[in-house]
Amino acid sequence: MDTFEDIPIGQSPSQRTRGGFDSQTGIYHSLVQLGDGNKIPTKANLDTATFVMSQFPKLDQAVSKVAFIDTATGHQVTYSQLQRSIYSLATGLYHGLGVRKGDVVFVLSPNSILYPTICLAVFLVGGVLTTANPLNTKSEITKQVLDSGAKLAIVAPSEAHKLVSTNVPTLLTYRPENGDELSVQELIDCCEQMELPETRSTQSDIAAILYSSGTTGVSKGVLLTHSNFISCMTLLKWSTYKMSADQDVFLCFLPMFHIYGLAFFTLGLLTFGATTVLMQRYDFKGMLEAIHTHKVNNIPAVPPIILSLVKHNKGGYDLSSLRRVGSGAAPLSKELVDRFRAKFPWVHLRPGYGLTESCGAATLFLTHEEAKAHHAGSGKLLPTFCAKVVDYETGAAMPPYGEGELWLKSPTVMKGYLGNEAATAATIDSDGWLKTGDLCYFDDDGCLYIVDRIKELIKHNGYQVAPAELEAILLGHPQILDAAVIPLEDEEAGEIPMAYVVRAEGSQLSEDQVIQFVASQVAPFKKVKKVSFINIIPKSAAGKILRKDLVAQSKQHVRSKL
Repeated sequence: MDTFEDIPIGQSPSQRTRGGFDSQTGIYHSLVQLGDGNKIPTKANLDTATFVMSQFPKLDQAVSKVAFIDTATGHQVTYSQLQRSIYSLATGLYHGLGVRKGDVVFVLSPNSILYPTICLAVFLVGGVLTTANPLNTKSEITKQVLDSGAKLAIVAPSEAHKLVSTNVPTLLTYRPENGDELSVQELIDCCEQMELPETRSTQSDIAAILYSSGTTGVSKGVLLTHSNFISCMTLLKWSTYKMSADQDVFLCFLPMFHIYGLAFFTLGLLTFGATTVLMQRYDFKGMLEAIHTHKVNNIPAVPPIILSLVKHNKGGYDLSSLRRVGSGAAPLSKELVDRFRAKFPWVHLRPGYGLTESCGAATLFLTHEEAKAHHAGSGKLLPTFCAKVVDYETGAAMPPYGEGELWLKSPTVMKGYLGNEAATAATIDSDGWLKTGDLCYFDDDGCLYIVDRIKELIKHNGYQVAPAELEAILLGHPQILDAAVIPLEDEEAGEIPMAYVVRAEGSQLSEDQVIQFVASQVAPFKKVKKVSFINIIPKSAAGKILRKDLVAQSKQHVRSKL
């Protein structure tokens, strides 16, 4: 099989710093390589589904090896059953519903044991996948369906009403009671004996259009190719082998429509032959029950869930099987990391970093020792990745500890944004560097530290204040369950930091007490100037704070007082 080869840039590896920094080019290089047995395939006529299924356990193992367990029903799917279902559904999509290569298929469903079958069948038949959050409104759904040009929608029965006005044909994930609509399972059953024509995509073809969360602006359709996914799956399989055992059990409560859930659970873990326990949606008690019941070893999580484990776990569940907790979507504070490790000393906490535009991959800690040695770090560059830290005012490439915007280059980087050449040009430069919009720095060991989103920095009297830093301090207060910091317009200072705080039950914490708590730990220009108490911090499905919602709320509050 053809393989991807790293192309050396600038100095030879022996001339770079121990952290992989090349002083001549300003480029940080990955310190690890995939090795001969794990090269990324570059065979042109290869689609994501074919690649993923080629990594399934061998036939004698696939018959008994469980791929997914549904926590709600206890239903299990083996790898051999999964493979048959994928082929049958792909055949049904082709013969029964007329899906052809390049047709966009819109998927709207909570996590389901059928979700991986649906996604891989769409890839196998040559379709283009686009997924959405079931919590999205009818207008948001309509906008995505029209923007993506979807030809078919596969939807949970409870969400079907949101697509009526689009006039797009729909296939239900399952048939409701007293219903007569066609469902995914029925299509699988009726097409088991049919042949699937050769409709495979090439690696350069678009595999998915995934819409960014829109936490700071208008949501855009990220174009990911089969090559992007295949590269990412190779990296995930390699890193999972490095960190996990063959019999490990993973728990999925993150949404499968999001790049984190899609890349890791729907696709990535299948290349490792792992068993995944699947929750329809996240709830804290359900997560603890699943760990207890199924002896779960691994949880890829997000910071709010890690915070919940630290603050809310009151016991009663056996969590001793837990060995690894990964974290992504937003940076972890040193204080939260320390509290987690103090409470769960036997669990390896391994933060990582990725974004939709890089197919969810970029940095990761491969060992517990590395993670412990770099508090609040987000891991080291994965194989095939290069990075630059670019000063967003001068454009200079920054050495270790110099702050700037993180730029990435890798075969996992997206092709661009759907129908938006201007946004694509602003995000990917002519040399293929992806500008992430994240303020960061690397240390001497090549570990990445995310400071905050550049667009979210608060400009106060000429100083720049990172909301994430203040949020980490606020979360250290014993009476604060959650917090978010936003910029509030100010006539004299330009912007001032304002905190939204969720108090613990029964707490009478006051605005002045919060302000003083932060003021005692930061420079004067970083002080929180205003506090508003709130029941819940709005967050995206990936756990990112929806600051634009809080900014709008603060402006509405100001207007109401005028």
